[in-house]
Amino acid sequence: MIYKNSKSFADELDQQDPLKLYRGKFHYPKKENGEDTIYLCGNSLGLQPKSVRSFIEQELVVWEKDGVKGQHGRWEKFHERLAQSSANLVGAKKTEVVVMNALTVNLHFLLISFYQPNRKRNKIIIEKGAFPSDQYAVESQIKLHGFDPKECLIELAPRKGEKTLRTDDILQTIIKTGDELATLIMGGVNYYTGQAFDMKTITEAGQSVGAYVGFDLAHAAGNLNLNLHDWNLDFAAWCTYKYLCAGPGAPSGIFIHERHHDWDGPRFAGWWGQNKQTRFEMGPNFDPILTAEGWQVSNAPVMGMAPLLASMEIFDEIGMESVREKGDKLTGFLEYLLNEKTPNISIITPDERGCQLSLVIPGGKSVFEVITEKGVVCDWREPDVIRIAPHPLFNSYSEIFQFVEILEKSL
Repeated sequence: MIYKNSKSFADELDQQDPLKLYRGKFHYPKKENGEDTIYLCGNSLGLQPKSVRSFIEQELVVWEKDGVKGQHGRWEKFHERLAQSSANLVGAKKTEVVVMNALTVNLHFLLISFYQPNRKRNKIIIEKGAFPSDQYAVESQIKLHGFDPKECLIELAPRKGEKTLRTDDILQTIIKTGDELATLIMGGVNYYTGQAFDMKTITEAGQSVGAYVGFDLAHAAGNLNLNLHDWNLDFAAWCTYKYLCAGPGAPSGIFIHERHHDWDGPRFAGWWGQNKQTRFEMGPNFDPILTAEGWQVSNAPVMGMAPLLASMEIFDEIGMESVREKGDKLTGFLEYLLNEKTPNISIITPDERGCQLSLVIPGGKSVFEVITEKGVVCDWREPDVIRIAPHPLFNSYSEIFQFVEILEKSL
């Protein structure tokens, strides 16, 4: 698309935007003077859909009137209401997804199954600079099996002088590790640089040497077009409070490819993964559900899932292709304006990305503080990056233009 450096062009894009009315479906934070902030932090916490309150109140009414009776028939199957929406979101079959727990909890649950090291095959690959919680989880899993992270953990680092990873370098590391590689787990989008990875190609390479391959999709779900089933991933997990706008602490989703559903390997077991026909018989023997639901351990956090139902209703209505199309345009317009108006800023996010640009700015921390005072809500990450993440459902092109003007004056 050919962009123009003018407020009138931004206004024109807003008028033509097929998603422009969806901003009105969200509560938008205000400054002290009552004006809207410029909220560019969708990669950290999405805004609240206005429908959330009614979804929560429905369950409060059931609890109020029915007490424990709400469990049978309604809450017992509550998580199932999210299955098809989640499958549509990540390109999976309905049986391959389930919403449960929190993201890092789910990464541990998945690694118990899909990291099975032995003397020969015990290496695990992640990207250097992965989100710290992923790093902690992986290192603790290695130690859990009695191995040393210094010997078993392989971190993918950019080449000297570069900020992002090259796919060829990832593939070469996989091939070089060969039959010593047990598991590869990466972010679908790196939280710091905003780089989106070629998940299909990486999965093929990892599986070609006999390893399990999974992805943390915290910054990819609701942001990228995903096709997890056809890409043949072994497993994945994502949070729902970022681009999916389900609120702080909202439950996580997992994907487990259907070829693993008849699983006889290790897993953490709990009663909510038990065969639904016999679950309430309270028998001593674990008979897992032969879908991704078999990895559940506890019943659904209903009050946490209710906001996710509200947000997924919006995503179902729009579809990820339309979300992604606007996301590309928003980020493209932002990149164009930054190059035009702030040439001293370095954009480290490559073209392979979602709705985020990571900016390295001289005196970055002080600049971040100035734009924050002027009503811009974005994100600072040590040592030198400001992350800007417009959201296709509630951000406008005019806001992008206004933000770059504020940034230009603040440098």
